[in-house]
Amino acid sequence: MKLAAALALVVLAGACAAAAHAAPGLRLGIADSGSAYFEAPDAFYPDLGELHAQLLRVQLHWGGVLGIAEGRPWDAADPADPAYDWARYDAIVLAAADQGVGIVFTIFGTPRWANGGRLPTRAPLRASDLEAFSFAAAQRYSGSYLRDDGVVLPRVRYWTAWNEPNLPIGLVPQWKRVGGHWVIQSARDYARICNAIVDGVHGTLIAGERVACGDTGPRGNNAPTSSRPTTSPLAFLRAMRRAGATGFDAYAHHPYPGSPSETPTTPPPGSTAVTFGNLDVLTKELTRLYGWKPLWLDEYGYQTNPPDHDLGVSPVKQARYLTESVDLARENPRVTMLLWFLVRDEDRLGGWQSGLETWNGVHKPAFGAFERAAEAV
Repeated sequence: MKLAAALALVVLAGACAAAAHAAPGLRLGIADSGSAYFEAPDAFYPDLGELHAQLLRVQLHWGGVLGIAEGRPWDAADPADPAYDWARYDAIVLAAADQGVGIVFTIFGTPRWANGGRLPTRAPLRASDLEAFSFAAAQRYSGSYLRDDGVVLPRVRYWTAWNEPNLPIGLVPQWKRVGGHWVIQSARDYARICNAIVDGVHGTLIAGERVACGDTGPRGNNAPTSSRPTTSPLAFLRAMRRAGATGFDAYAHHPYPGSPSETPTTPPPGSTAVTFGNLDVLTKELTRLYGWKPLWLDEYGYQTNPPDHDLGVSPVKQARYLTESVDLARENPRVTMLLWFLVRDEDRLGGWQSGLETWNGVHKPAFGAFERAAEAV
């Protein structure tokens, strides 16, 4: 009996461990640029509903042109502080909820008052300012926040910290010379950012909140003396771990292909990129450094030719690659989120052309492919 009981406990422990490591299922959705949900909401949100998207990723700007906190708040942890202007983000959350779509908020951009009057891509001088803002944001979008007009705002469960901090569009400086050696300064700054957002959101003690750190771009040159220094995703991951980033629930990454010749299963050339074709190198390193954590692929897509003759694939290939990517994500137990960028092509050729529609609203084959995949998920 004792042996049988012991064996039963071993089996139960193994089952619990497997359950803890099993992916809860893929969440499929859209990441989009502000031009869509700010400037063309009448077309954008019905498209989200037609696509059966589960999630919409939105950059929640702390500072900058679209910033919520352009002035220093008196009580930064209070979402009702008069320095905060949440109006444009309330509208997004409400409009998405009308289509049955949840929000992934990416907290991004430092106000000038918090970083010494510099650009939003400079880290805050005090992590406590960012932590207080993150706490206020999570409280406001807790699902029980009552506005003065009697509207209860929908809940936001998923949060990510910053956007592509391994590139200058996310954080500057990327590298810094310290004591005669180059260090990845962006990862040092990012560890503080990650921890502040994690602590702020989790500090609400609202059950079920999930925060991802990383949100890395797919490539980096690791060349601090180049004209545009960037950091490869694996080097950045290791450096943020050394700098003390901790406590996050998932790791986010953008596994974009590097050229039209790369399919979702094509390993990228060289050793510094992480795309769909070599996600295993990222999950292996993530496990080594942080244990088993889910992977959110919260921005991904293929541009089309036409109109992009340099970086685009044919619309038919785009649809096929979308379907393949969803299948790969569903088969990977680490991947629990996949967000396609974007619904509609940007209307300037120098912009991004990975939309499921052309700039003037004509559906590409990928629109139907996404709809079918979302229904299956």
